[in-house]
Amino acid sequence: MSVIRLQEAQQNRLDWLAQTAYTAWRLFVKNELSNHAAATAFYFLLSAAPLVLLLTYGAQYLAQLAETSSAASLLLAALYDQFQLDRLAHLGVIPQKTAVAAGGVGLLTLLLSSRGLIKALQSAFRVIFPDDAKRNFVFNWTLPLIIIPAAFALLGFSAAVQAVINFLAEMELLGTGRTFLFKNLNLLLGTGLIWGLLYLILRRMPLRHPPVLETFIISGLATLTFGLLYSGFGHFFHVEKYQAVYGALGGVVFILIGAFIAFMAFYFWAQFLYALTKVDVAALEKLFLGGAGEGSGKLETLVFGRANRLLAKYGKNFADADTLIREGDDSRDAFFLYAGKVGLFKQIGDGEKRLGELGEGELFGEMAYLLNEHRTATVRAEGEVTALVLPPEMLEELMRYSAPLGRRIIGGLAGRLMRMNQAAKG
Repeated sequence: MSVIRLQEAQQNRLDWLAQTAYTAWRLFVKNELSNHAAATAFYFLLSAAPLVLLLTYGAQYLAQLAETSSAASLLLAALYDQFQLDRLAHLGVIPQKTAVAAGGVGLLTLLLSSRGLIKALQSAFRVIFPDDAKRNFVFNWTLPLIIIPAAFALLGFSAAVQAVINFLAEMELLGTGRTFLFKNLNLLLGTGLIWGLLYLILRRMPLRHPPVLETFIISGLATLTFGLLYSGFGHFFHVEKYQAVYGALGGVVFILIGAFIAFMAFYFWAQFLYALTKVDVAALEKLFLGGAGEGSGKLETLVFGRANRLLAKYGKNFADADTLIREGDDSRDAFFLYAGKVGLFKQIGDGEKRLGELGEGELFGEMAYLLNEHRTATVRAEGEVTALVLPPEMLEELMRYSAPLGRRIIGGLAGRLMRMNQAAKG
């Protein structure tokens, strides 16, 4: 018996994963996040170019110091190795030779493009994580001023760590084994910085912050995806082909395509994070509407065809004559009748009158929550009954998430009130 339960639990987890992935992809397409990714990639390129130029100015200054300082030489080598400045120059993102001083135009472009980048991110996140609230106006305008110094601090910290490791390796102070270990630690440090940055974005950008653990895991998956994209991008896209078509702009187009793909992946994982918190709502919508929801098809029927996961989480069995709802109670749970039938009873005078019955597929008990009243009737099982018991917050989420379901709930409530009034008068 325990083996059967274990297999059922594993199947439920697979159903949960499939339903989450399907919901994330459906919302990704519906929200047209590819367009948001394109806009974000454009502003990212505008922001990255001045940053790289400023980094190049710093490298040139270090080159002057390197003539008399070995430490500056090591830091300069780390900059070129860590940020691949030679490759960026080859791609045409930065010129081969630049002026030593950064001009005001570059700084102004950096500020305005960073502002555009933040706005593009916020716009995408308002679509992915819908919320009616608004951010503080002052915070919106000061955020780019906070991000730019933070970006420089991360770049400088990463370069400094790389320089220290290179110095220790070249001086053979650690030995071959420890040098290998420290270089791997440097890789882990870079991965951790990206992971932490993605976590902060996914956690803080939505107005209603998602759960901590889920955000941490999704940030890790996004980091892994970025690593795989970075490793495999050059195998499928070759800059020489773009330079042959676009000339001097080929390198810029090449990087823009890479940024677009990266932001596509990032927004998908952000949408996946949202879907994690809505997968039960999506599955309940399909169950309540009987697969008649928007965009239903064979794949959707396959993914949401099993109700076992929902039954394991929300299901409850009732024996014949068991009371599901008692008239006058102040409980607020709603019920979806999965199997069996129930009778509706109301106390009239000294006796109890049967008002009618409800069958499979009916939602009931929502009146107390929607009208903020005590229970207006008693609901009793007539034979064995299986029902999904939904807390008030889940009912609220269902009505927010699905307009068709919301209309059905309101319509069913109105019809039930009419029948109850007619029965009571009769």
